[in-house]
Amino acid sequence: MEYKNTPHINLLNKDLGFGKTVLMPGDPLRAKFIAENFLENPELVNNVRGIQGYTGFYKGVKVSVMASGMGMPSIGIYSYELFEFFGVKNIIRVGSAGAIDEDVKLKDIVVGLGASTNSSFAAQYGLKGSVAPVCSYDLLKAVDKASSKENINIKVGALFSSDTFYDDTTPSAQWGKVGCLAVEMEAASLYLTAQRLKKRALAICTISDLVYPPFDTLSAEEREKTFTDMMHLALETAVIAEDFEKL
Repeated sequence: MEYKNTPHINLLNKDLGFGKTVLMPGDPLRAKFIAENFLENPELVNNVRGIQGYTGFYKGVKVSVMASGMGMPSIGIYSYELFEFFGVKNIIRVGSAGAIDEDVKLKDIVVGLGASTNSSFAAQYGLKGSVAPVCSYDLLKAVDKASSKENINIKVGALFSSDTFYDDTTPSAQWGKVGCLAVEMEAASLYLTAQRLKKRALAICTISDLVYPPFDTLSAEEREKTFTDMMHLALETAVIAEDFEKL
């Protein structure tokens, strides 16, 4: 296909392009870590504003990994442009989250079935009501299959996507009362963008913080380099997703 560069993505190798599936961590350093440690022959394909994107191969499947930055406005921009202008079919967020539910512990992997939010991101659609941001059922089935195959435990449930990290009003833990397992800052925007463009999205998050006593947390280095089960699981899901169009 003919790619159209955007203000935020300048494809450095149009012959290679992006894979059908893009893994999206928030941190550019985590994108680099995934590319260098999991992909064969990774090549830098975007570096606008330091948001590094790489394309390589995993088990013979072309897969890309690109940072989203922090927050819903940022991932909203990158996911829209990848879906709309670069032929991407699936985006899998691989990020960190804070546990709200007390049954969720540090380093647990939470898969977002849906994403409640305090964001006004959906206001752009002019709907007379509230739209429910949900993941792709195809990707959800794929990650469930991959987790069983790789013997990686996952917890599937609702996320809370917050527009604020430091919040003076409602503590994130309050969202646990309506069934949210963890708080993060991107899934709702990603899901809404995918729904609008008829693409597929899924958020896979590793718990880096507890938003309940004893309020434990992982270090920045641990967040960057120790989420290997989540990364492996997302790549196995990407392999399954490669065959979606054949179904």
